Amino acid sequence: MVTVTQRVRQVKQPRGGYVSPRSLSVRQYGGQHGSMLDLSAENVSPALIGTAVDYLVRLAEGVDPTQAFKVSLRGAQALGPRILDRAQKDIAALAPGRIDEAAVVAACRLASFDVGYRAGAAFYNPKTNVDPDERTSRRILAMVERSRAFFQSVGPVTKDGFTFPGGYTDVITNGDGDFLTADTVWDFKVSVKDPTIEHTLQLLIYFLMGKQSRQSEFASVSHLGVFNPRLNREYRAAVADIDASLLLEVSRDVIGYPAVPALT
Repeated sequence: MVTVTQRVRQVKQPRGGYVSPRSLSVRQYGGQHGSMLDLSAENVSPALIGTAVDYLVRLAEGVDPTQAFKVSLRGAQALGPRILDRAQKDIAALAPGRIDEAAVVAACRLASFDVGYRAGAAFYNPKTNVDPDERTSRRILAMVERSRAFFQSVGPVTKDGFTFPGGYTDVITNGDGDFLTADTVWDFKVSVKDPTIEHTLQLLIYFLMGKQSRQSEFASVSHLGVFNPRLNREYRAAVADIDASLLLEVSRDVIGYPAVPALT
């Protein structure tokens, strides 16, 4: 099984990347919650926080907990009956639209089970700290609130946690994206840094695989976007501005399609 993110790490990109991060337009969201949320005082890993924020945003938007945390449940199932029982109890305690510190604690624990599905049970470390302290919980809640405000500005969300039936190949056999709005495929990052060429390639692959899958929600999608709730910052690019030869190269050499999927 090769996922989108694994494939991205395998690929040697041209100088500057297939989609240069410098080509992204940037929009800074401000107001009283506009400053960067420093991660230095947080007691849970940034990767785990990123996953928890992603799933909590889905929950906040009204998605059923079993759907919002579906990857966590699949991972827990791979990790054995005791972990699965713990995951099911956490899921049962959650409710669509209700985001509080108890939900944050459950989300961090559930997110730690994802690795069972994404990488395999051997990569699960039960000693990893998944219990956020009060400061970390407040940061996570702030990022969820920023994300909700973001979607009020650019949304609504048309699809979340999407996969690509009909779009996978012998080269990329698995992978799932974060969010779609009417014209943009969005990936959420909680890094303190701007997007990298790996992030932009990941998004371009999602876009092309979405078009190849012919899912109706992708028909009007024309842009790639990153939202970073830690920085409260949006990054966005129009696919029409990417050279056609690069689209062909990514389609053929990175994903394994014979040609560029129909983009309309």
